[in-house]
Amino acid sequence: MTTSRQAVVAGLSDALFQQAQAAGSASPTVRGADWRLAVVATVNSDGTIVTTDGITVRRSDMYVTPVVGDTIAVTISSAGNWLAWCRTAPATTAGTWQNLTFSGTWSAWGSPYFTPAYRINGDGTVSLCGLAKAPASTTGASTITNLPAAARPAFKARFVTEVNTNVYGVIDVFPSGDVQINDYTGTASWAALDAARFRLT
Repeated sequence: MTTSRQAVVAGLSDALFQQAQAAGSASPTVRGADWRLAVVATVNSDGTIVTTDGITVRRSDMYVTPVVGDTIAVTISSAGNWLAWCRTAPATTAGTWQNLTFSGTWSAWGSPYFTPAYRINGDGTVSLCGLAKAPASTTGASTITNLPAAARPAFKARFVTEVNTNVYGVIDVFPSGDVQINDYTGTASWAALDAARFRLT
């Protein structure tokens, strides 16, 4: 075999090897099961999400409140089936509580109470916290805030709260996202939100 022919054969062999290696690395049947991180681009209504790199992934029952932008752990079986296990924890716990946007002239009471906020929990519930200051002369049903779509319950939730010294009413959380005080007698000066925790679905 001439030197030039040997070079051609070697080059062809090398090219075939590289092609096989690339195909194998892309095929789960060759590579086997694996996992990696991904970012959610779309949340579908059928229990799947689509990642920013275009992969449709079925959610596990641990990942119950998907939100676009979540960084998630995904795994693939040797058969090529994708599964989203859960969202990853943030680098810091700061920012997991999101401040509420108030309706009307409701506002934060301020020190020494927490600023009114909500948090979507990993178990499919939402928690509220803080003390909200009511507008002057609030004497009936009044909307404190409207929650974003990801934090709204499928059904109405209701909690007991204090709205003034020794004056008690309820907090109603509606599927529309409205959070209201209701069912009290007299004038409301505030709404204590710390006892509110409800299911999403």
